[in-house]
Amino acid sequence: MALDVGDVDEALEFYGRIFEFELRGRGSGMAFVDAGDQFFAISEGGDGEAQGHRHIGLVVDDKRAVRRALREAGVELLPGRGIEFLDPWGNHWQVVQYSDVQFTKAPEVLDGMGLGHLKKTEDALEQLRRKGLLEG
Repeated sequence: MALDVGDVDEALEFYGRIFEFELRGRGSGMAFVDAGDQFFAISEGGDGEAQGHRHIGLVVDDKRAVRRALREAGVELLPGRGIEFLDPWGNHWQVVQYSDVQFTKAPEVLDGMGLGHLKKTEDALEQLRRKGLLEG
């Protein structure tokens, strides 16, 4: 993912209140962030205007913790069932929980990330079965 923001330091502070991540590196007007096994670049240049094409989907292991962090940060959720919000630079975020989505990680990857305890919902498992990606 590549995110346009107004100020990299402000963005790191904002995203750090919402998500757990590690700063991979910095450059002039840029930062590179690891969030679990997902990666994104933050680049100065966003004007804060909502842009429909700037839509970021992020998979998390604990959606409730993200909702709580957003509430504590005073971020308004967009209408709907899930967790969607605009960051201060107009990037449209959609947050989904790993257990609810049909894609899956190899058990050794989950274990390596310390997430071997995560399980899929029955709906997600059924989606995998229908695609022939899961037996039983």
